[in-house]
Amino acid sequence: MANKDERIVETRLGGVQLSDERVLTFPRGLIGFMGHREFTLLQIREDSPFLVLQSLTDPSLGLLVADPYTFMTDYEVLIGDADLRLLGVTDRQQLSILVTVTIPQGMPERTTLNLTGPIIVNNDTRLGVQIPQTEGRYPSHFTPGMTPPKKKSAFRPARGGAKGAPVVSDSTDETD
Repeated sequence: MANKDERIVETRLGGVQLSDERVLTFPRGLIGFMGHREFTLLQIREDSPFLVLQSLTDPSLGLLVADPYTFMTDYEVLIGDADLRLLGVTDRQQLSILVTVTIPQGMPERTTLNLTGPIIVNNDTRLGVQIPQTEGRYPSHFTPGMTPPKKKSAFRPARGGAKGAPVVSDSTDETD
């Protein structure tokens, strides 16, 4: 039986007892799933780099996701000031970046990461947004092991984040 601050949810991986602090809220939903706002991250296996971003309202809706930095080190995400405000970001180290993953049945060697639609989560506020990357720098079907695209000099590293922070703001305001 679930405690007062926990609930039992049905998922693609079976029933899961879930504390309220594991609930992620997406105020705008996700691309293609705008009606779904509450999700959680479920680990598939302890040794797997993949997670399931599981809808809490629809047990059949679970997206395979991964931390892109497990597969490549040079990945930068543009996040606008409005999205940073929506997420309640006070420090860029609060953010986790996930990308959706496609693994064709029976063909794991054809696994691809969608680098054009990263999912950004503020780990402190438990808020998330999906932010399409419209500059065309990254492919929607990146195969792990491929050579990542070269950095463009137009990207300005984020200030206030970790050294080499992968998140960059699209703001031109120089007063952080």
